[in-house]
Amino acid sequence: MYLSVLLLFFLGAPALTLKNLNFSVPEEAIARTIVGNLSNDVKLGNSERGKKSNFRVLENSEPDLIDVDQDTGLVFTKQRIDREALCRRNLKCQVSLEVFKNDKEIYMVKVDITDINDNPPFFSSEQIDIDISENAFPGTRFPLTSAHDPDSGDYGLKTYVINHNGLFSLDVKSRGDGTKFPELVIDKPLDREEQSHHNLILTALDGGNPPRSATIQINVKVIDSNDNSPVFSAPSYLVEIPENSPLGRVVIDLNATDADEGSNGDVVYSFSSYAPDRVRELFSIDPNTGVIQVKGNLDYEENNLIEIDVQARDQGPNPIPAHCKVTVKVIDKNDNAPSINFVSVRQGAISEAAPPGTVITLVRVIDKDSGKNGQLQCRVLGNVPFKLEENFDNIYTVVTDRPLDRETQDEYNVTIIARDNGNPPLNSTKSFTVKILDENDNAPTFNKGLHGLQVTENNIPGEYLGSVVAHDPDLGHNGTVSYSILPALIGDVSIFTFVSVNPTNGAIYALRSFNYEQTKFFEFKLLAKDSGSPHLESNVTVKVTVLDVNDNAPVISLPILQNDTAEIYVPRNVGVGYVVCTVRAIDNDYGESGRLTYEIAYGNEEHLFEIDPVTGEIKTLNPYWEEVSPIVELVIKVTDNGKPALSAVARLFIKSSTGSLPEGEPRVNGKQHQWDMSLPLIVTLSTISIILLAAMITIAVKCKRENKEIRTYNCRIAEYSHPQLGKSKKKKINKNDIMLVQSEVEERNAMNVMNVVSSPSLATSPMYFDYQTRLPLSSPRSEVMYLKPTSNNLTVPQGHVGCHNSFTGPVSNTTETTSNRMSLIQIPVVKLWSDATQSLCVRLSALSKRSV
Repeated sequence: MYLSVLLLFFLGAPALTLKNLNFSVPEEAIARTIVGNLSNDVKLGNSERGKKSNFRVLENSEPDLIDVDQDTGLVFTKQRIDREALCRRNLKCQVSLEVFKNDKEIYMVKVDITDINDNPPFFSSEQIDIDISENAFPGTRFPLTSAHDPDSGDYGLKTYVINHNGLFSLDVKSRGDGTKFPELVIDKPLDREEQSHHNLILTALDGGNPPRSATIQINVKVIDSNDNSPVFSAPSYLVEIPENSPLGRVVIDLNATDADEGSNGDVVYSFSSYAPDRVRELFSIDPNTGVIQVKGNLDYEENNLIEIDVQARDQGPNPIPAHCKVTVKVIDKNDNAPSINFVSVRQGAISEAAPPGTVITLVRVIDKDSGKNGQLQCRVLGNVPFKLEENFDNIYTVVTDRPLDRETQDEYNVTIIARDNGNPPLNSTKSFTVKILDENDNAPTFNKGLHGLQVTENNIPGEYLGSVVAHDPDLGHNGTVSYSILPALIGDVSIFTFVSVNPTNGAIYALRSFNYEQTKFFEFKLLAKDSGSPHLESNVTVKVTVLDVNDNAPVISLPILQNDTAEIYVPRNVGVGYVVCTVRAIDNDYGESGRLTYEIAYGNEEHLFEIDPVTGEIKTLNPYWEEVSPIVELVIKVTDNGKPALSAVARLFIKSSTGSLPEGEPRVNGKQHQWDMSLPLIVTLSTISIILLAAMITIAVKCKRENKEIRTYNCRIAEYSHPQLGKSKKKKINKNDIMLVQSEVEERNAMNVMNVVSSPSLATSPMYFDYQTRLPLSSPRSEVMYLKPTSNNLTVPQGHVGCHNSFTGPVSNTTETTSNRMSLIQIPVVKLWSDATQSLCVRLSALSKRSV
């Protein structure tokens, strides 16, 4: 019997089928003899019908004798089997196989090798010589050598017979192990003078039909008498001795007595001539004292009952020996620890998705000891997700005890301990490795639900903003993460024009330059998807915050400045604390970059005025300031708190007015009421627009009338390079064909234009332009404009564009009042009128000349 541990690694197999099959084959069968068919013992399911079966031998105790066809499942012999050579004299001769079918079923196959009567009994010698004194009494017994038969069971040795001559008979006895041995018995007194020799034939018969036999000749020599023979105190003795007895231990002290004196009474002890060699290897006998001692190592598992045949004879002439039998019963001791061996079913691992109860390993454990010493207890050591279940025939099953998680632990060293119930108990341990295969059971995860990135405004397109990385603990493709941005709109613009992501490492890049004043932050969804099948995914919100940069300088909106200068008139005798003027500025930056501080840079050396650093109010400090200086020039500096700080300055000329304060106006700490300037400005602008429109109509009519009388004009003509098509119909003039061309004087005048007005009334006039040229740094960045004609058919040479300073302040601000917006507009009315008249005249003149 051998010990094996079958390691079965299944990828998600919920159960394992175990079957015990027994077959038999007679010995001496020829090669390729069919022993059995495993396929006949398999009940195939509907899903397996039609599929080719595969049988694989995991372990074979006799691979040279028995095998299994891997396709058909036939169990067959590979050569002639000699049971006696295979199992010697064991009563049970068996060959075992472990067969694995389709990675789902285990067959524990046992093939019994049945005996046939192919061996006759035989004697170890050709004859037996016995000396018997003539005075031996009837009934005296003489043990004879035994015959041996390699066959077992019914075909083994059954009995002995002897030819009858009237003087001797045969008595057949059995030993404790079942073997039979003969004894020669004297039936009648012998007379040496009558016959000194007797020849007998001993025949050994087996249990075959017909029986097979062996014979040996017994030569009996009758010798002269020796009056007394040694006598044992008992014909047989029973002794118990532990199997782990040390060498030299006394088994028994035999004592045989002889009534004769001298040499006829000196007894000598020895083993019988037919005692087995194994007895002589295990024990020794002192010829003088009859003490039997342990000579070799006793093993209960090898032989638990040993019979020793001892004879005692005196030293006189013609002695008659005495015989006795010593039966040694070997007591079992717990000297065999359980042993564990592994036989791998296949190399592999178990999936982490395998449910609890999945079979991992089959363990078959035995102990050579008997009784409690051979009773076993097995279990799995350590805190591992496996447990041991007992099945049958010392077979244990290792199954999963709880769900597996490769990400927690990808390999387990499983140790099985087998312990017997002896005193003291013996145990054995053996380990095997279980590897856990990865499944795509983990979606990519982000370390937080919202990732924040920051970018300063005015960044360079393509700038790296940061990385958002998802972690997937799976392996291989199951853990390979790719990144993408989910479609979304930021306002009416696709998110794909704002940012991009590297699909491999999650690095996010800006696709445009951001402006804090336009976009303070935006959000989008980042998707992380693994490459498993099916794939798993997750997403996270990414918030990109645009950081403000101090890129907008303050712009002074009040008082209304011309060339950064304004004149302020203050009535006389206003007293201390009178609000002379309020300086106001705007800064499109936010936070500290947009927080403004007002100060008087210089011009206030006499400390006549003071300015509130927060509100910008300028107040009088000296009630007689006009006496100190009738005109005070103050330079007001407005500075933001950005880093680096930006500033704007205004030059204020404060002059004393000869008028006095209205009645009821406080002189001290008074505050001058400011008129709402929006209504007068609106009326003024509307009036100018109407006058300008009427003027242009009048000029057009006048030019048309003059065209009829005089064919030449003093206006500069813009020549068109259209080819003449001969005499054809006059082309009807379209207003889109009209192009204004500046004169040299106009070009020079255009260089002096400092302010361009954009108003609702001018938007519909022929002089309307769409402003898209970049403003100076002092203007708000969100109001960047460019200059281009409104008509696509009208082209003006770039050298004629003479607008250098579009605005001295912002066009619009939602936080300012209508008064503030209108107060920023300055219109050089006379210049605008003159330029418009000349430009229109030039255009009409050119058109008229072309018609001629």
